[in-house]
Amino acid sequence: MDIIGFVGPSGTGKSHRALWVAKERGIEYIIDDGLLVKGNRVIAGISAKREPTRIGSIKRALFVHKDHADEVRMALRIYKPEGILILGTSEGMVDTIAKNLGFPAVSKRVYINEVADEFEIKKALSTRMEQGKHVIPVPTFEIKKDFSGYFLDPLQIFKRKGMGKYQLVGEKSVVRPTFSYLGNYTISDYTVYQLVEHVVMRLKGVHKISRFRVENRPEGIMMEMDLVLIYGYKIKPLIEKVRAEAVEEVERLTALNISKMDIIVKSLVLEDNPS
Repeated sequence: MDIIGFVGPSGTGKSHRALWVAKERGIEYIIDDGLLVKGNRVIAGISAKREPTRIGSIKRALFVHKDHADEVRMALRIYKPEGILILGTSEGMVDTIAKNLGFPAVSKRVYINEVADEFEIKKALSTRMEQGKHVIPVPTFEIKKDFSGYFLDPLQIFKRKGMGKYQLVGEKSVVRPTFSYLGNYTISDYTVYQLVEHVVMRLKGVHKISRFRVENRPEGIMMEMDLVLIYGYKIKPLIEKVRAEAVEEVERLTALNISKMDIIVKSLVLEDNPS
């Protein structure tokens, strides 16, 4: 394999430009912060952004844990890439990642100041320092299940092609990790209930929510809801609409990943005939 290092201090915009740097060199695979990425998909690994401490994040990014490194090595044996771009904050970090994964020596290095000007680097550093945001080089839908409860902002990357024309290079995700100095945030179960109630009670055929429960699991939020419906409406299509609209609205407003929503129709009430 041809191993290329992409080097730059933390927060200078490496992940933001990783797809472009890789494509310019005909490379499909990227290793960044503990993840092996191909195009718009996470192939293997665990994001260092999930670690609760900075030390844990560094170890994860360096593939210190054997099971983590083995998972990535197994994926590489299956996919057999011709080249890999490794992101690191220093030459030593890139070399250590290559060594821990059993790669050949790094054959070439690209530095952030070769692909970004001073203004762009300063702007990236300012965003990191002031907002605590980090970029992961895959679309939001690819990692949302791994970042339930964290802010996830889709970020589309364009490359200038002539005067006023841009080509979409790819999509990345902006996250605020656990170890961010800005601290954690919590959304109460009652807030989630209020959001669901607001959506559900707008739908014709729903009389009320008689019971509601939220459970936070590693794979995402699980919700249970008992409904009282109005007699005369088709139950299955109505329940499908309730689930779809409730999940969409909660995910849109909170960035929580809803892994499951169970709905039970407990009873029916007689009201005016549905229009």
